[in-house]
Amino acid sequence: MSAEASPLARPVDNRDEGTLIRRIRNGERDLFYDLVRPYERRVYAAAYAILHNEADAQDAAQEAILKAFKNFRQFREEARFSTWLIQIAVNEARMRRRKEHADVIEPILDRQEEDGSYTPRDFADWREIPSETLERKEIRQKLVEALASLGEKYREVFILRDVEQLSIEETAKALGISIPSVKTRLLRARLMLRDLLAPGFGGGWASKLSFEKGNKPW
Repeated sequence: MSAEASPLARPVDNRDEGTLIRRIRNGERDLFYDLVRPYERRVYAAAYAILHNEADAQDAAQEAILKAFKNFRQFREEARFSTWLIQIAVNEARMRRRKEHADVIEPILDRQEEDGSYTPRDFADWREIPSETLERKEIRQKLVEALASLGEKYREVFILRDVEQLSIEETAKALGISIPSVKTRLLRARLMLRDLLAPGFGGGWASKLSFEKGNKPW
């Protein structure tokens, strides 16, 4: 898995996924990769959102998948398999970050209370601009740079919700936070990214920054 991986195959139908899960539990463990393959990119993205390093994110993603395989019988189908898998990846990435950066002080921005405020800049012209005026590669690079400047908790939520298209509920479960916290952090992340990106594009929002499935920023 890498940052340059091709787009994911479409996730399997829920009924097919349920069949795979039952067959794996009944001993056909070689089918596990068929189950996990549609979600490899999401697992990597979740790890990258926390570690912000390609090599570390790849290692964490691979370890998360291995842990999911070893602990597969602990999976309860009350939650979606993808949510459970991403939750493992988030926990693995956080554990690695704590071990490798135990002496790093958490940024003040990340320690703000959830009811703290963020005042967005007042851009008079916050409209989409013609897509032909911008190269997609440039936009992706600017977005990656802007994401890197966000606090961890905002970057995590933004990537899982807006980039990887998890639902609000799935994002909350994967990160172990409340639904209101997801909504608050997501709103702030969007506002901060807007403020970071708008000046470079003359105060206009690039239409290519629409996070549809398959349109990833890296």
